[in-house]
Amino acid sequence: MSQQTDDARRAEAIPRTRLRWWTELPLIILVYGAYSAGRLLARGDVAQAVDHGLSILRAEKAVHLNLEHPLNRLFTREPWLGVPADFWYASLHYVVTPAVLIWLFRRRAHLYRAARTWLMTSTMIGLIGFTLLPTCPPRLLSAGHGFVDTMAQYSSYGWWGGAASAPKGMGGMTNQYAAMPSLHVGWALWCGIMLWRNGRSPWVKAAGVAYPLITTLVVMGTANHYFFDALAGVAVMGVGFLLTKPVMRVAARIRNRVNAAFAGGAVGSTGGSTGGSTVVPSATPSSIVSGGCQTSPGERIPGQRKASAPSPSRDSGDGAATPAR
Repeated sequence: MSQQTDDARRAEAIPRTRLRWWTELPLIILVYGAYSAGRLLARGDVAQAVDHGLSILRAEKAVHLNLEHPLNRLFTREPWLGVPADFWYASLHYVVTPAVLIWLFRRRAHLYRAARTWLMTSTMIGLIGFTLLPTCPPRLLSAGHGFVDTMAQYSSYGWWGGAASAPKGMGGMTNQYAAMPSLHVGWALWCGIMLWRNGRSPWVKAAGVAYPLITTLVVMGTANHYFFDALAGVAVMGVGFLLTKPVMRVAARIRNRVNAAFAGGAVGSTGGSTGGSTVVPSATPSSIVSGGCQTSPGERIPGQRKASAPSPSRDSGDGAATPAR
């Protein structure tokens, strides 16, 4: 069975309404605003966040997966790698994801709703992780742990300061201890899957593979995330994918109930204006339909005889009208 057939079946499994950009855009802004506000409110105790970060680092070393140190040393020593990596971290997260959403909306509308729901659901799950497990990123650990904040080191090259990807002077607008899970990696994985599954060009598919892989290296090399943060970002996207259909069904039920409530109110108001009776619009169109051809009132199909006017009736004498002969 082809991939297109599978996608079509999944799309038909959920009740759909017509997509409109003027409803989609406010929805996405609302969800992202709630997510950003939640990140700020999820700021935990700094000491607890540092403890969590050190615990992750020790766990990685125990299983020999401490990939952050060699990558961070490389990015620190080689500006030709470190500077592009900082630009990648500070910008593509906020550019590529909306671009893929717009591309799906315009070119793959039958897949857009499920893809958008998957992304939003995973993002909200990530917010739960930030709340329950505030984590100090490697760059904020004390210098004795061997990490260098490349965003601060190369801040003169870009708009960011010492507060991760936040613009200079706006570090207070971000939660720097929201490192677990890494949604930089999670969102990049979502973008990669969308490009790989739905792109037609080999270059687009190659970009779908490269983007999440490079993003994973970047978040570790810039000392913004641990390797386990990246794995947690992948896991969050997996859970979000499994919850996509149930979330869409719940959303469809809510939407139908809201529509029914509004429709009921509209019918009630119409009935009240006609003495309590409900006005039901005619199911037949006002135009003339004949032989599968639709004509407007007064228009005749070629060869159609003009209807003769009815003859005046005459009284039969008993009070009943009989047609004239």
